[in-house]
Formats: sequence, C-alpha cells, structure tokens
Amino acid sequence: MIISGKQTNVKVKKNPGVNQLVSEKITDKPEDNLSSNNLLRAKKLDEIIGRDGIKKKLRILINSARSRSDSLEHMLFYGPPGLGKTTFGYAISNEFGSKFIITSGPALNSKAEIASIITNMNDGDVLFIDEIHRLNKVLEEFLYPILEDFKMDISFGNGTLSKLVRLDVPKFTLVGATTQIGLISSPLRDRFGMVFKVDFFSLEELAEIVLKNAEKLEVKIDKDAAVEIAKRSRGTARIAIRNLRRARDYAHHKRVGKIDFSTVIETFDEMEVDEYGLDLVMRKYLEVIHKNFQGGPVGLGNIAASIYEDDRTIEEVYEPYLIKIGFLKRTKQGRLITEKGREYISSLE
Repeated sequence: MIISGKQTNVKVKKNPGVNQLVSEKITDKPEDNLSSNNLLRAKKLDEIIGRDGIKKKLRILINSARSRSDSLEHMLFYGPPGLGKTTFGYAISNEFGSKFIITSGPALNSKAEIASIITNMNDGDVLFIDEIHRLNKVLEEFLYPILEDFKMDISFGNGTLSKLVRLDVPKFTLVGATTQIGLISSPLRDRFGMVFKVDFFSLEELAEIVLKNAEKLEVKIDKDAAVEIAKRSRGTARIAIRNLRRARDYAHHKRVGKIDFSTVIETFDEMEVDEYGLDLVMRKYLEVIHKNFQGGPVGLGNIAASIYEDDRTIEEVYEPYLIKIGFLKRTKQGRLITEKGREYISSLE
C-alpha cells in the first residue's frame, strides 16, 4: 500500500480489554513515498493528456465541493489496465490538497484493515481501491454504511455481551478502479456518485505522453521516434512509458546521444513487438485460436490452457486491444477470430 500526504504511515494497536482499534499516526514526507512511476505520474488534472470530457466533469465536482467546504462524492473509474485510472485518483487528491491512500481489493483481508485505514484519514482525503471488483463480499457490505452515511459499525465484546456501536468516520472520498465493472455488485456501484469510463488513448495523445515523459526522464528523442513508440503501445499509456524506457536503455547501450527512429525500430525488433504493438504472447493467442480451433468460437479456458496464461490476464490485458483493432470478437459461444485477424495471422506465415 502506498500512502502519500501529510500523514502517511499507520500503526494499529488493539486494546486487550475491548475490540476497539486505536490508531496512531506518524508524520512523513510525501516525496518519501513516491516510486519512480509516481515521479512520472501527472500530479494535477491539467497535466493529464487527453481525457478532456472527464477532466471537465471533475473540475466542476472539485470546484463545487470546495465552495461548499465539503468532501468530493465517491467515484468509480473503469476500463482496461494502464489507461490512467490511478493517475486520476492521484490528481484528484492533489487538486483537493488532501492525503492520497492507495490499496487494492485483493489486499484488503479484514474489517480491521479497512477500519485502520479510514480512522487514520481526515475529511476530504482520497482512498483509492484498485481492482475493487475483487473486494471480499463481507468487506464490501461493511463499507456500505461508511460510504453512504460516513458511519462505521463496530462490535464491542463477545457473545451475549456483544454490543454494536455506530461511530462517525471522516468524510473521505472513495475512488474505485476496475477492469471488470460488470463484476461490481449493484449495491456497491450505486454508492458511487460518478462513474467514468477510461478508454484507449489516440495515437496523437500517446505520442505526446511519450514526449512529455522523455522530458521528465531527461532523454532526448526525435518526434518520429516518439510517434513510432506510440504506434506500438496498444493505446495504453503504461505500455508507452515502458517502451520509452526500453528505447532509452537501447540508446544507452548503443552509446547514442538520443532516441531516433532507427533506435526505436531496433528496440522493438529486440523486444519482438510488431507494428501493431503485439508481442509474442498475443500473436500466439491469435495463432492458437486460428490453427488449433479453426478460428473459433472457442472458450477462454481452452485458450488459456493452450498458451499457459491465466484467464484474467487474457481477458483484461490482451483481449480489449485485440477487439479494438478488429482482430477478435467475443461471442456467447466463445472467442472468434475476425477476417481482419485471419489476414494478420496469414501475414505471419
């Protein structure tokens, strides 16, 4: 869990006499909690490239909350991985001047963990839960009164002497992120005041992201090289930044002073990433459907077993882009290669 802001680290003590959590906060510098990825991450909405519609709505929400001296509504971002959902949460907290706490659905294992996080927050702070669709059902239900009324139900004592007490909690903002919005229950989804879909970046937006991050990394790069990196990054900012770093490494290895077009081409040749941005695993995925299952339709489990990948990685990471570029269809009967996909596979032979 990464916590950045004025109050960052949390220690939790339990009073042996009751089941009450006592929180102790330790002041820390926010920059001490920043990873190299966070240093490249946009810190304010104006620094986020593209997403104009979402940014406009968020500015209205932030300005309105400020004018009322109130916290922001809870909000949910959904879309494929690597498209900036976490960046939006980070930028929202910075715009609001509040603490930013990030965790994930699978990382939260108990009510005590959630209680510890929330009781150490202040009004207006932002709690970001990634992969919120994987949150345990019991914990999800524990969050309902917290999100709805900022009340937390705590049990004191055991057995017949147990007592349920409802406590006030800070008016924080929950920002949820998911790649599978259909797996979020209706009661939880209804507690988000705003829901935003985050889609793939355009080629122009990705090229701008590459150029901006090259500046932050203090790397010289030609514009046509940045465009080529963008072309092969599957519409995804995270992949574009990763590819930029690999091109930087290759340029350093070749002892050249900047990343030019030929360096980028050689980098992708070494990485075995083609002009569509597809790597060996994604090409293997398409080839298996085409050759082993006659183009489909075929179930996800059969494909996963054939290429030794887990279902979730295929469904959340590989398939959205293959569908976007028209190589793949999801049907009720299974996955199906399109005519465009067949032509692509034939070109590899």
